[in-house]
Order: sequence, then C-alpha cells, then structure tokens
Amino acid sequence: MPRSIAPSAVVERIWSLYLSEAGVLLPVAAVLFAIQLAIALLLPIGLALVLSLLFLVLSLLYQGFVVELVSQARAGVRVASPGDLLRAVTPLLGPLLAITILFAVGVIVGFVLIIVPGLVLLTFWSVVVPVEVIEQRGVLGSFTRSRELVRGNGWNVFGVIVIVYVAVLAVSLLAGIVSAPLGHVGRDIVQWAVNVAITPVVALSASVLYFELIDAGAG
Repeated sequence: MPRSIAPSAVVERIWSLYLSEAGVLLPVAAVLFAIQLAIALLLPIGLALVLSLLFLVLSLLYQGFVVELVSQARAGVRVASPGDLLRAVTPLLGPLLAITILFAVGVIVGFVLIIVPGLVLLTFWSVVVPVEVIEQRGVLGSFTRSRELVRGNGWNVFGVIVIVYVAVLAVSLLAGIVSAPLGHVGRDIVQWAVNVAITPVVALSASVLYFELIDAGAG
C-alpha cells in the first residue's frame, strides 16, 4: 500500500518551487499569454477562435516544460534554459494534445452526470500529463498509470486540487472585480497579468503531485 501524502505538504512544495523557479516560470508564461492577449485585442473573433488552437498547443508545451523543470529541480541538477526544456517536450506534443482532448471530454461528461463522476475523473487523471512526459506510456497507458498512482491517495489528491483551484479562482475573481471599470483593453491586460501569475501554480500542482505519488508508492 502506498503511504498517504499530505495535501498541506504538497501545497507547500508547490509554493516553494514557484518562488525558487519564478525566474524561469514567469517569463515563459508571460510570452505565452502575450500571444493570447495579442490575439484577443487585434484579431476578429472568428480568426481569434482559430488561432486560439495555437494557444492550446503553447499551453501544452508549457505544461510539459514545467514537468521537466520540476524533474530537474527534484534531481538537484541545474535547471536547463526555457528553450532546452521546451525542446525536450516538443516531440510529445501529439500525445499531449490527444490526452488533453480525452481529459476534457471525460471530465465534462462526468460533470454532466451530476458532477460527482467529473470530480472522480478529475482526481484520477490529475497526473496524466506528467506521466506522459516522464514515462511516455502513450495516451491510454498514461490515463491508466495516472489512476494507478492516485489509487490509495484519492482524497488527498482531491484536497490538493481543491486548495489550488479555490486559490486560483479567488485571485481571478478579485482581478475581475478590480479591472471591471477599466474597459475591454484594461480588463484584458489585467487578465494577462493574472494568467501569467497563476498558470505556473496550476502546472506545478500536477507535476509536484506526480512526484509525491511516485515517492508514496515507493514508500
């Protein structure tokens, strides 16, 4: 049986990595969301929707980039440059895209089925992206492996998800209230800044959870 992980310790590790690696995490997120901001401000709605697919691809690369960063930090080696980290995950873009689509469909259908199944799938599949980046088990194999890692720690993993997403939602709502009088452009710029700040937290949560579950299983 795996040992239990402590949600508070996981959240503390997420925050510690956020602070220590901010010099790498935030600039990459800033570039990523600058592209989204430019699309929102400059392009017609129809074209913006098409080019938003590009943003999805960039987001997947960012998630993979964060997994590689956490892996190197955990190993105690010098974190590679953003370019090196992104190049390391680029070959996995296809499987990560398929995983993201299946994840979204499964969770949305689960939420339609009176919410609880969606929360269960969100928990079971919470580390599917790190699994694919580190272990490269393929699309379906990564979903299976994620569920195996979470088994025995489901409530603790769910606790981490709740803490992280409640904090992210609170920051987003506060930013929305503050930026409401600023007009369309002002709101978009504030949202850009908020996205830059909170996206690394969400990405780190999956990566840190993955390695914590690996250690729990080994223990």
